[in-house]
Amino acid sequence: MKLDNDLMAIQNVRLALQEAKTAQAQLEKMTQKQIDEIVGAMARAAEAEAERLGALAVEETGYGKPADKKIKNLFVARDVYEAIKDMRTVGIIRRDEGRKVWEVAQPVGIVAAIIPSTNPTSTVLFKCLIALKARNAIVISPHPAAVRCSQESAKVMRDAAERAGAPAGLIHCLSQPSIEAVNELMKHKLTDLILATGGTAMVKAAYSSGKPAYGVGPGNVPVYIHRSADTSKAARLIMQSKTFDWGTICASEQALVVDQAVKDRFVGELKRQGAHFLNEQDKRKVGAILMIGKGLNPKVVGKSPQVIAGMAGITVPEGAKVLIAEETAVGLEHPLSIEKLSPVLALYTVNDWQEGCRRCIELLELGGLGHTLGIHCEDLPVIEAFGLEKPASRIVVNAGTTFGGIGATTGILPSMTLGCGSFGNNITSDNIGPQHLLNIKRVAFGIRDMVTEDGEAVKAAERVEKTLATRSDLGISREEVMQIVKSVLSEMQAK
Repeated sequence: MKLDNDLMAIQNVRLALQEAKTAQAQLEKMTQKQIDEIVGAMARAAEAEAERLGALAVEETGYGKPADKKIKNLFVARDVYEAIKDMRTVGIIRRDEGRKVWEVAQPVGIVAAIIPSTNPTSTVLFKCLIALKARNAIVISPHPAAVRCSQESAKVMRDAAERAGAPAGLIHCLSQPSIEAVNELMKHKLTDLILATGGTAMVKAAYSSGKPAYGVGPGNVPVYIHRSADTSKAARLIMQSKTFDWGTICASEQALVVDQAVKDRFVGELKRQGAHFLNEQDKRKVGAILMIGKGLNPKVVGKSPQVIAGMAGITVPEGAKVLIAEETAVGLEHPLSIEKLSPVLALYTVNDWQEGCRRCIELLELGGLGHTLGIHCEDLPVIEAFGLEKPASRIVVNAGTTFGGIGATTGILPSMTLGCGSFGNNITSDNIGPQHLLNIKRVAFGIRDMVTEDGEAVKAAERVEKTLATRSDLGISREEVMQIVKSVLSEMQAK
């Protein structure tokens, strides 16, 4: 019966949290060296299993490409690990000798991790890695469409951690991720923090749970191609980015906004590199299958151009890598303007960068506020204007946004969880890392006296008392001196 299954799922959540609590208390006592050895072993295991886990993800979900899923897993095992391996997360992690302040790291406790179906294995590997680096336990709630590959990824992390000396019970992955189970996980008293990657409804539920939560919003990423851009390079980078895992990373390009002055040259480059432009009739047919109600149709997510074309009842070349349609408006009534998570792009034409600015903001407001924006441009003042004005947390310049946003080809922190800030109703605009899963305590030494009126009176009295102490012939006690000085100061302030 459904009720019995729901009760069993809730009980499993409670058992997982109890085990995690016990294990985390032991992990918290470990040294930085021990933690780093555990995390290093986990990264090596993720690297060794990257290909197998990537294939499992595609097999189970039907989203993306096995080879690209492998690359995502390797990104976590190599790039993320390299970025965090030397972070101090135990004991005193910083000393400011000038201000006499020590910063002390303390784990948050138990992290509840919500995993999407689009990037299930890489996100599990990522969240396990950063959670244990910060000495936390983690309980994972996989997407119902990606339970098996998520569980296998968690097992790889758990086994590697335990072989390296971690206590048993630190890493759990739910086998029945029902709505009731997820709610129990997010609201349970033993859960200390929620790390939610998923749809808007799931992120809102995380923020409504009463627990501290890092949620990430959708990424309807616009990319502006300025007249100064190297159009050949821009087209190559966009095509590489948009075709990666068939567009399942939320930082992938969703709309191209190109200056009229370079449009023909840019479109020609896109076509040479495998883009197929839809005519008006085919555009309407593809648009008709992109949405269900007001949301994205999950059946098109992570599918090839040929599969999407077949669903729409049109024919496209076998070598087509991306489907592109020209658009002139933004809104739910224009399906190509939404986040598509597939190799489908809208193309808008503008007269100048100011118009490009306005169009990019429209696209972000439709469904990508706070996430990511791309710009291909060699004019620094224009790049600066885009960086200052746009409601996006990552402005990726002259790079594919898929790779630039996650920190693979840019200098920002490598991460599989990208905050959208207050623009997207998120608590942070950062790329999430271990530092977000720590409490930082401060040991602060007194470095100056507090100046108050009473304090000044006492200091004045002490100076007079010291002077009079050398005049023993006056026969006045210390207490009498203090009283006299206070009385004089009070009279002076009254005047």
